[in-house]
Amino acid sequence: MNYKDQYNFWLENSYFDEDTKAELKAIANDEKEIEDRFYKELEFGTGGLRGVIGAGMNRMNVYTVRKATQGLANFILKQGTEAMGVAIAYDSRRMSPEFADVAALCLAANGIKAYVFDALRPTPELSFALRTLGCTAGIVVTASHNPPEYNGYKVYWQDGAQVTPPYDVDIINEVKAITDITTAKTMDLADAKAKGLYNVIGSEIDDKYMVELKKQIINEDIIKEVADDIKIVYSPFNGTGNVPVRRILSELGFKNVYVVKEQEMPDPNFTTLEYPNPEDPKAFTLALKLAKEKNADIILATDPDADRLGIYALDTKSGEYIPFTGNMSGMLIAEYILRERTNKNIMPKNPAMVSTIVTTNMAKAIAEDYNLKFIEVLTGFKYIGEQIKLFEQNNTYNYVFGLEESYGCLAGTHARDKDAVVAVMCLCEMAAWCKKNGLTVWDQMINLYEKYGYYKETQYTITLKGMDGAKQIQEIMDKLRTNSPKEFGSLKVLKARDYKLDKIVDNETGEVTKTGLPTSNVLYFDLTEDSWCCARPSGTEPKIKFYMGVKGTSLEDSKAKVEALTEAVKALV
Repeated sequence: MNYKDQYNFWLENSYFDEDTKAELKAIANDEKEIEDRFYKELEFGTGGLRGVIGAGMNRMNVYTVRKATQGLANFILKQGTEAMGVAIAYDSRRMSPEFADVAALCLAANGIKAYVFDALRPTPELSFALRTLGCTAGIVVTASHNPPEYNGYKVYWQDGAQVTPPYDVDIINEVKAITDITTAKTMDLADAKAKGLYNVIGSEIDDKYMVELKKQIINEDIIKEVADDIKIVYSPFNGTGNVPVRRILSELGFKNVYVVKEQEMPDPNFTTLEYPNPEDPKAFTLALKLAKEKNADIILATDPDADRLGIYALDTKSGEYIPFTGNMSGMLIAEYILRERTNKNIMPKNPAMVSTIVTTNMAKAIAEDYNLKFIEVLTGFKYIGEQIKLFEQNNTYNYVFGLEESYGCLAGTHARDKDAVVAVMCLCEMAAWCKKNGLTVWDQMINLYEKYGYYKETQYTITLKGMDGAKQIQEIMDKLRTNSPKEFGSLKVLKARDYKLDKIVDNETGEVTKTGLPTSNVLYFDLTEDSWCCARPSGTEPKIKFYMGVKGTSLEDSKAKVEALTEAVKALV
């Protein structure tokens, strides 16, 4: 069927409810909108679903969620692991509780137990919960940091990480195999509960989660020593971080934690936030105002599903609050953990640090300085989670820390996804250490730059929506793949990595080797002067992203270098 046939099918079939049909009737004269909603199915990719909420095949709604869950259920049944059950969490977004129940009742109709949280919870707690409960899989209903009109659906496997090869492709194929959306199963909530197929979970998991987080504390005595003096401003961005973040800081003894009231409680419209993303400086407007009133040392913000942390820190010399990228905050936490564990002789044997290919090169420098095995993986924290599993299975390394540039990191192995709650805890401990030693967090960042080099990273993003946009994005990748650049401005390309074709070309020797990582539509260019550039189409948004990094001799030098590299990328594209 073409898009118009699909539109009429949804209008006429009794499977779809009247509210859905009314929404579709309202766009009857908008051909472009009809096409956008029905020209394709909302793609179930390696990260699950993510899209605008609304009626239609190419939207997030109860029907697309149910179909995705039916595909997951079919896969679980083929694995023979249905008795283990599936854990489900959800965030504060519009329709999140409803989508969680739709998924749970679809699983129940297939004879698979669902364990559903009694209220919104952070994504990392879902990862923890499914392993604690011994589930075969987990689902989180969230669109992370996307605008309010979006929602999403992420699938986790029994190791606690988002599904990785080969399971991700197998689940995708099961979802694609459902050609008739009306065949997805469901059942009545009361019946599901009566049959023990719908189970509510809550505080018992929270308590165990808190216990695991506290195991990552290294210097609790320092926290207690400066608890009266250090001041922290926090915003949960109207999401899931509010309760667990405040609880862990309180239990550790931090006394001066000021929460941004306008962004404290769940709000699916994110009324005071244009974009609930810790990468967006505008999202910190209210937090900065409160910080100046309280003369706070640091400002923390977690995204709506509390897996990413953004920070600002006071520079006492200028009196200004300085924003930190995910690379910067990740390096501060990592270096503190590695230094203090080394000093106290509590580093595990064969320690390892894991980061993604688009994360700062400072990560490798710090890992090598503290004699850790350093491993790079593809973009996506699921690949970091996968490494933890492989370390344990193969008895090779002991995971200490992992991070990605997009404001996500994980200390410990209680979860297998990035965890902003543990990141807040570790960052605040590091800030307490700074306070005790007469430093600001910004002072400590400068100390790291002076020791390891002034690394700086940036992104250049091109947004191209719709059918034509997807085609243009592919054309850009094809151009870079077939006519591999030899330089980016004044920087020469030393090696070109093509993760789709699994090859690395050494431009100096002509030698061709394998990447050693899973197949992915990603191009990476190692440049002179410890610089680099990576091109990657987004898996969840109509964008192509260019990640870049440089190493300078000062803040000014690294800024100039990254600006020059950005201009070179624009000229190439």
